[in-house]
Amino acid sequence: VAELAGLPVEVVDRARSDVRLTPGARTLCRTLNGLGYRIALVSGGFSEVIGPIAEELGVDAVRANGLEVVDGHLTGRVRGPVVDRAAKASALREFASEFAIDMSRTVAIGDGANDLDMLAAAGHGIAFNAKPVVQAAADSAINVPYLDTVLYLMGISREEVEEADAAAGVVPLSPSGS
Repeated sequence: VAELAGLPVEVVDRARSDVRLTPGARTLCRTLNGLGYRIALVSGGFSEVIGPIAEELGVDAVRANGLEVVDGHLTGRVRGPVVDRAAKASALREFASEFAIDMSRTVAIGDGANDLDMLAAAGHGIAFNAKPVVQAAADSAINVPYLDTVLYLMGISREEVEEADAAAGVVPLSPSGS
């Protein structure tokens, strides 16, 4: 973060415009929202980058690092506590409490060592294209590039995905894929 000191705050907008979602992220969020699930995003990234993306996806709550800005420039410091490994697990517990969800009914998805505590705290911890240590510690591991694969681990059927798509006005591809 210190390397960002002095840069104009507009660099955050440029960084956000360069973010490419993992394939299946929109389907995952759209389906879960359509079925009444609560979605939270906990990241060691920056709220100024992921906040607007999370809002677009219908994410209910976000916890991330905030960049300190003074006079339109980044200071090279973060606002508030750093979202680290312990903070991610704590955020999961806080969001579950806020949404009145028993921890045994939570699902967490992660890929790195900083996700290990959160995955362990969740009712179901899923390693997504994760490092081997994370895969070994998680309840399940997914090693395909599509985040919506998580839906099937949650017991959500293709029909439910298609119903959520239809309710959201998503036009399905024709059988030929065109």
